[in-house]
Amino acid sequence: MVKEECKALLDALNKVTACYRHMVLTIGGTSDSQNLREELKKTRQKAQELAVANRNKLTTVLKDKTVSKEDKAEFERLWVIFSTCLEILEIDMRRALELGHEFPLNVPKKHLIQTGMSGGTSGVAARAMSVQNMKYEAEHNIDVVDLKDLENEINQVGEMMYEMEMKVNVPQWTVEAKQDPGAELKSTISVGASSIGMISVEENKSFCDISKILAGIIFSAVLIIAIVLAVCVVKLS
Repeated sequence: MVKEECKALLDALNKVTACYRHMVLTIGGTSDSQNLREELKKTRQKAQELAVANRNKLTTVLKDKTVSKEDKAEFERLWVIFSTCLEILEIDMRRALELGHEFPLNVPKKHLIQTGMSGGTSGVAARAMSVQNMKYEAEHNIDVVDLKDLENEINQVGEMMYEMEMKVNVPQWTVEAKQDPGAELKSTISVGASSIGMISVEENKSFCDISKILAGIIFSAVLIIAIVLAVCVVKLS
């Protein structure tokens, strides 16, 4: 039960962190707006709430001496994934702080980044917050006011990572992966997509087989012609 709760919290944190990274990359671009800055604030705060819940769950379990060896290995693996996710969140929060200073919304002299991307980010933010529609209620100067809060939250995340290392010592190099790289991506493919993939692979294989046969025939024909020409040259000489 505890293991499933930890996995669910970690999955939620991964989703929110990925959404946050997607939105951070739009700061200063054509999709940048006051709504985006509010979406960024709500999404990172949601990520921090999930991070605290993850830390508390995993810390309690890993300190429990009654946990079996197999379960402990699994919780250590989740701990390493959680730590990595938290590091990514901190990096993206620092990037958001830098871009926020470089591209304030109410300064017309600053030119926005022309990325070629268009459209809003409300769908991504709603997915991160697990709501159907986002509600916006921030002040018009959130792009400036929120930067101080963001700086404080970056320090809080850094302190959380430091405390985690002090409370639970799980070296990443001691934890073995249970799957090959990319296996989790393959496992999420639907049955329909899998069947299509199998068909395409079979078609590719048959196409490769035909290509090999044709190449062999052409090579044999060229070899025969070369031999005949060599014989003719010898007789004529």
